[in-house]
Amino acid sequence: MPCLVVFLILAFPRAVLVAMWFFTHLLSRAYDGLLLPVLGFIFLPITTIAYALMVNYHRPVEGINLIILIVAVLFDAGSHGSGRAYQRGRGYSLFCSPCYRQCL
Repeated sequence: MPCLVVFLILAFPRAVLVAMWFFTHLLSRAYDGLLLPVLGFIFLPITTIAYALMVNYHRPVEGINLIILIVAVLFDAGSHGSGRAYQRGRGYSLFCSPCYRQCL
């Protein structure tokens, strides 16, 4: 069962964050306002989930827990980087339309 939860978090982190927001108080106990969870939803969803779980289960952010947070940041950064590499492989650019190939 814990492996299924980890798989769901890694596969659908934003859906898990929305479910945590609507059905639990984990995010409201971990974060004081609304700004950090919203920014976490957009940029670092896995890290936001990991930090919220650590705070709610009274785990210190040191030692192995710090390594877990660093790995979560790397997963989030990898998801952003792989999306950019996918766009580059298909011929898309930030500044040019897909039809305009002279920019590449």
